[in-house]
Amino acid sequence: MISNQDQKSLSIDALREGDRAEFARLVEVYSPMIYRLGLKMLNNPQDAEDILQETFIKAYRHIGNFDERSSVSTWLYRIATNEALMSIRRKRPDTVSFDVPSVYETEPQEPLQIVDWCCLPEDEFLTSEGRARLDEAANKLPVSLRVVFILRDIEGLSTRETAEVLEISEMAVKTRLSRARLRLREDLSEYFGKLFEKE
Repeated sequence: MISNQDQKSLSIDALREGDRAEFARLVEVYSPMIYRLGLKMLNNPQDAEDILQETFIKAYRHIGNFDERSSVSTWLYRIATNEALMSIRRKRPDTVSFDVPSVYETEPQEPLQIVDWCCLPEDEFLTSEGRARLDEAANKLPVSLRVVFILRDIEGLSTRETAEVLEISEMAVKTRLSRARLRLREDLSEYFGKLFEKE
């Protein structure tokens, strides 16, 4: 996450006036988070670079419309997320619209066979293999669940901020995040279950 100090050090007035040096600072501060979001959403470095470029092009063109009701980071996340979702739709036209409430929010919750992770050593989650397995599982999530999981659990946005970015209700964020976590647990249970068997 971007520190409050970094956010406060940027001058919105200077950005609105077209100050190129200030905009360069904006790009420097926020590029890592925007690239990371694009990479997690699209799983392709070149696509993530494209999202990064398009996000700041649009931010530069529309900074005059930024009304400061949300933070700069939330505003940029919204632009980047929209760009990533449009990219997904272009490449996969059959993708269900993100704006339509998904079946995952309304279907009865079925019991899932999930390994109890309470005693799993934390460092198992930090191994490169564990991270790769989590990324693989996240990429299989429906886009409406994946984007919420990325924003909340990877980028660390609050429920309110995630709702602002995606322009959905906080309840929808909570429901989708719960669904995403359950599906990830189900998907990863076999992998982590095998780790237990080795001990």
